[in-house]
Amino acid sequence: MTHTALIQPTFEAWRSKARELLRHGVKPEEVQWADESQTPSLLAEDAVTYGEARKDAVKVPAEFLRLAANVCAHTDERRFAILYRLLHRLTLGGEKLLLAMPSDRDMHQCSMWAKAVSRDIHKMHAFVRFRLVGVNEETGREQFVAWFEPEYRITRLAAPFFEKRLAGMEWSILTPDECASWDGDKLTFMPGLSRHDAPAADAHDDLWRTYYRSIFNPARLKVKAMQSEMPVKYWKNLPEAEIIAGLINGSEKRVQNMIDTPERPVKPAPDNAYLRRLREKQSACPDAMKP
Repeated sequence: MTHTALIQPTFEAWRSKARELLRHGVKPEEVQWADESQTPSLLAEDAVTYGEARKDAVKVPAEFLRLAANVCAHTDERRFAILYRLLHRLTLGGEKLLLAMPSDRDMHQCSMWAKAVSRDIHKMHAFVRFRLVGVNEETGREQFVAWFEPEYRITRLAAPFFEKRLAGMEWSILTPDECASWDGDKLTFMPGLSRHDAPAADAHDDLWRTYYRSIFNPARLKVKAMQSEMPVKYWKNLPEAEIIAGLINGSEKRVQNMIDTPERPVKPAPDNAYLRRLREKQSACPDAMKP
């Protein structure tokens, strides 16, 4: 008999359902996993009477749970089924060394999904740009809002980074799938919003452009490497992206100007009482200054 597991596309929802299925010994091939947010009206979770539940608790390695959290954030529709199959093999199937077998088909697929999600989290940490929207009159804390379009459903995985780094201000990160908000005390999540709900440009955008212009080194420019670290798909939400094309186009001229400009003479060290005393001590004890 096939059971329909209709869940929200989160790690918490998958873990809760997988724990229930595993406790009743349901095999992977007996489960049809479905994303409730994608197919709410097409499928309904059937009322199933499972077999007798296990009395002993099934132990799951912490390493697997970390892997599962990332895999669940992916968007491939196969992820829940393959992840449950991996879990079943690891526990009830007795394959205790499965996590140490990267060549295994299921393990390899889950690792690829997890790595893709990790890269997306890294990009979110790097490319979120907050904009000031006001000040909380009660707390006096500034309030910031950012818009970001991740490739996967990573808001819950990426938000704790901002909670630690920006604990002293109030902020919200809006994404199409899910939004995160920090009020200075508690991190909360809410359904996703659209780009139109994000704030317009503010003075901080000019600061980002000024900063990027100051760190841009035309002599070390490698366009492909830059686009690898800062993919073009993120540029539309980066205020500094407006000046990138101009900086690239003008890089050769700037490098040539650097070559043509003569080196500035090195200024002599200033003469003061402290330096004079050091020189006198060095002259009196020349051996003491040797390495």
